Amino acid sequence: MTAVLDTAPAEPKSPAAPGRGRLVLTRLLAARGATAGAVIVLLLFLLAFAGPYLTPWDYATPNYTAIRQPPSAEHWFGTNGIGQDVFAQTVRGLQKSLVIGLLVALLSTLLAGLVGACAGYFGGWADRALMFLVDLLLIFPSFLIIAIVSPKLKGAGWLAFVLLLALFNWMITARVVRSMTLSLREREFVRAARYMGVAPFRIILRHILPNVSSFLIIDATVTVGGAVMSETALSYFGFGVRPPDVSLGTLLAAGTDQAPVFPWLFYFAAGLLVLFVLAINLIGDGLRDALDPTSDRSTP
Repeated sequence: MTAVLDTAPAEPKSPAAPGRGRLVLTRLLAARGATAGAVIVLLLFLLAFAGPYLTPWDYATPNYTAIRQPPSAEHWFGTNGIGQDVFAQTVRGLQKSLVIGLLVALLSTLLAGLVGACAGYFGGWADRALMFLVDLLLIFPSFLIIAIVSPKLKGAGWLAFVLLLALFNWMITARVVRSMTLSLREREFVRAARYMGVAPFRIILRHILPNVSSFLIIDATVTVGGAVMSETALSYFGFGVRPPDVSLGTLLAAGTDQAPVFPWLFYFAAGLLVLFVLAINLIGDGLRDALDPTSDRSTP
């Protein structure tokens, strides 16, 4: 006699919900503007750091036999008034401006996140003291102060210039992080950690900052473009990167007067600057929509 085993059909498993990181990535890839911006930024970084190896010419070496030559097969972007290769100078200037922009964005975002989170979490006198410092720095004319202090730090190099830019670039972000922290500190998971005796700074690092990280990522992305523009403006007026080194600002300053007659001395650097800032803004818009679940445009 054959035994018949009744087996119930297995219920189909519901697909697992995608993680937040995967969902954000999907939304970001669906945003054509952000994808195009990311590709442009990647290509600009490749040009900045691989470009010097594509040409035999050094950005600082003059060639008095090739003065103000237009773009050619030998000198792709032409030469300047003392025979320096403009392509070599442009990729070097782009490299310097990008490094400065990234460092300024990183330092200012870290400082803003830490100060804003501490002010919002501790409250009381700590909040008043930190916000007084923020308000004090906000009323200072940052451009004028950097212009005055920068020439006195010639021996410190361009890293001192980065610190000056970061010092005056974090206050508004810190105020936003503070307001977000005031709400987060009353949430159940923060109160539970506090009742369990977790140290305040550990709560800030483990619970507060990760919950404001979306805003900080977007702000840091946009800050890169703003920092590059600030560096360009200050270097244009002689308060940033100094010769013999170059940046996009120094190239624009050197080529402004000669742009009508020798356009290659100005427009290559200006075009790369505009392209980079526009690409960063596209990435910032895409990140905002991808990280904000309430955004209508975040849905693919």
